[in-house]
Amino acid sequence: MNNTSLQNPWFSNIRGDVLAGIVVALALIPEAIAFSIIAGVDPKVGLYASFSMAVVIAFAGGRPGMISAATGAMALVMVTLVKDHGLQYLLVATLLTGVLQVLAGVLKLGALMRFVSRS
Repeated sequence: MNNTSLQNPWFSNIRGDVLAGIVVALALIPEAIAFSIIAGVDPKVGLYASFSMAVVIAFAGGRPGMISAATGAMALVMVTLVKDHGLQYLLVATLLTGVLQVLAGVLKLGALMRFVSRS
């Protein structure tokens, strides 16, 4: 694979990609703070976690329809975890969620999505 074949898809729209990244990063700040407050953790933890997710996804890549940010549903689920067990268990639960997602990808469980209703 030569250098031009890598430059074509990655750098074909660098201005638009950088602008989109800045807009998403700015929109992510209040979302991360709000969801961390809902989950009962320090807002700085939410900002650090969102930044870490953004960096990992920037290098790992994403898919259409994939949510690479904090979600309200996960924040609500994590409230009792943080309240009962503390912040350490939140980190372990987050890492375990990532391991399960990677495992689902390796086992090609995405093919099972055709059985899920679109409505």
